[in-house]
Amino acid sequence: MPVPQVLCVGEMLWDCLGDPAGAALGKGRADSSKIADPSKIENWTAYPGGAPANVACALPKLGIQSALVSCLGQDAAGDRLLKILQQGGVAIDAIQRHPAPTREVYVVRDGAGDRQFVAFGSEGKGVQDTTTFADTQLLPGSIPQPLFSSAKFLVLGTLALAYPNSGAAIARALDLADQYYVPVFLDLNWRPLFWSDPSQAQSVIAPVLERVDLLKLSKEEALWMFETADQSAIAQKLDHLEGVIVTDGANGCSYCLGGHMGSRPGFPVAAVDTTGAGDGFVAGFLSQLLQEGLKSLEDPQRVYRMVTYASAVGALVTQKPGAIAAQPNRTEVENFLRQQGLIS
Repeated sequence: MPVPQVLCVGEMLWDCLGDPAGAALGKGRADSSKIADPSKIENWTAYPGGAPANVACALPKLGIQSALVSCLGQDAAGDRLLKILQQGGVAIDAIQRHPAPTREVYVVRDGAGDRQFVAFGSEGKGVQDTTTFADTQLLPGSIPQPLFSSAKFLVLGTLALAYPNSGAAIARALDLADQYYVPVFLDLNWRPLFWSDPSQAQSVIAPVLERVDLLKLSKEEALWMFETADQSAIAQKLDHLEGVIVTDGANGCSYCLGGHMGSRPGFPVAAVDTTGAGDGFVAGFLSQLLQEGLKSLEDPQRVYRMVTYASAVGALVTQKPGAIAAQPNRTEVENFLRQQGLIS
């Protein structure tokens, strides 16, 4: 297998989507202010997911080799996820296995496809303790150092920071990135359900923000972490960053990249499921950045084109259920952009 250009570190799990969409939340946006009623769900359908895994799986479809550094359960659910990685062309040399079960996350959607995470489980059973899953047991000492010698980017989320072992693994990955001069892309990915004490999350995440090069976060996450969704204000607070991207679902995104500020409206698509759309955006942006090179951030027109491409990938992900199952390949993205009149 070719040498991975991008290393993605963190959780892989099963997203169990509730059907029919809208049954538990109604037609409004699925945000934390709404109380979901899972009893209204008729059935749950499992799809492979987890933000770092989503990015790792999306990249090969866009022509970029990737590796996932994660821990899966020594169970049938973990075996199936490992097979999905192999079939998708993701390097699995850094996958660890643990007797703890592979995590399932139960997700409900509103009528517009926006989702809310409501519970955890394994083998179809509800589990209250968020710390009892294999993804929390990622061990720092077992991360293969040679992967970093040829990597062009390290991609992280923050969910692994909620647990001692996987949090230490994130710290180890950051140390190796420093040692080998690998730029770090962080997707904030705030999910209070994963934290035993959500009130501690900001203090745990803040030091990590000081060690990354590019930051992507949703508008809601920006308001939660920085009390502003203004990309320039966030960039000023973290003046070491090469760039900040703030996404806002169907409304598009704003960015400050290489000192260039701008925004990109969302594509008008009929969303079925927004799970993994942000991860698709990350993969789309990185695929273009790796092809264009970091110096491309000095050109505002090239920056806008990269953000447009990333937005197209994210939009296409929303048109099918499941994060990984819905990911487009390069031809599909190019055809979509052509249909939008953006490329010839």
